[in-house]
Amino acid sequence: MGAPWAEHESWELVDEASAIAGRDIADLLLNADAAELQNTRSSQIATFVLSLVVLDAVERLGVAPSAAAGHSLGEYTALTATGALSFTDGVRIVAARGEAMQVAAEDNPGTMAAVLGLDDDDCDAACRRADGDVWVANFNAPGQVVIAGSAEGVAAASAMAKDMGAKKVMQLPVGGAFHTPYMGQARDELRKAIAEATLREPDVPVVANIDARLHTDPDDWGGILSAQLCSPVRWRQSMQRMFDDGCRTFIELGAGAVLTGMAKRIVPEAKAFAVNAPDDLDKLLELLAGDAPHPKALDGEHLYMSERIIVSPAAGVFVPNHEWADGARVEVGDVLGHIGDVEVRSLFAGTIGAFNAQDGERVLASQPIVWLRTA
Repeated sequence: MGAPWAEHESWELVDEASAIAGRDIADLLLNADAAELQNTRSSQIATFVLSLVVLDAVERLGVAPSAAAGHSLGEYTALTATGALSFTDGVRIVAARGEAMQVAAEDNPGTMAAVLGLDDDDCDAACRRADGDVWVANFNAPGQVVIAGSAEGVAAASAMAKDMGAKKVMQLPVGGAFHTPYMGQARDELRKAIAEATLREPDVPVVANIDARLHTDPDDWGGILSAQLCSPVRWRQSMQRMFDDGCRTFIELGAGAVLTGMAKRIVPEAKAFAVNAPDDLDKLLELLAGDAPHPKALDGEHLYMSERIIVSPAAGVFVPNHEWADGARVEVGDVLGHIGDVEVRSLFAGTIGAFNAQDGERVLASQPIVWLRTA
């Protein structure tokens, strides 16, 4: 899952994370097979680091969120993304969490299954009626709930769910019964790792899995992260909370697009898009720029009597016309470069003072491209 990013500048985070965790995370991201990644001590650190690689690539575009949330492990990515956790502390906690959960899963073997086509309350009732070790683990989306527990308990609850009208029950390829009491013994090790970290106020609110509420107080998060280990992930409620608070565009960062699919079911009125390869970065800029016509008022900006700024007519990768250098004279209509197939033409006559955008830089619509002296 790391192969698309191996040549990207943001890949440097993988080497940094490997040094912190004492593991070859690049090997996990490039060579690990499904069996190895079903092992939670490997899957958690690999997923966390790759998500931060994608985050770094998006941040290089100048894109920042107004709120953040993460599904289960993704909550640590969200906290790191918003500055509540440092990169170093995030890697250390996730490595400890994965190890502790692996030990718990080996000591208390369990499994998980997705129940489709049954509402939340009925899934909970199916678990209770099974009268065994089985609980709701994830409220993912309308008609999509994950249950977890012992193999016998999950089987009994699955049969009960089908009797109650579930369309389908699918076994999940995971290494344990996560977000249930089966993870209880992992909490002590997780608490130690969290206690050694520094939690700060996040730059933007983070919505917590356990209560689907926005949290900014760093004192809240130690208890939240500990409780999350044995509590259901309220993802449907978290997405709805962000939508109700005004979020209309949801960007998923990392491998795959599972959360994007959930978003389209939970809040179909919103936009949802997954960035999981470098090719998606230009598409992200296009999405954020919107499909409205480019305002004529932004075709060029007047600074002073003797200066002008040429701004980007579109979102994408800027490639300058290399015949133009600083100090060159341009006339109205001269092509200064391209953004994809879109020409960047000068709307003014003057002398090039500097290129504000570099060759190969991804730019947003209306971003300054060239500074001209017109006197």
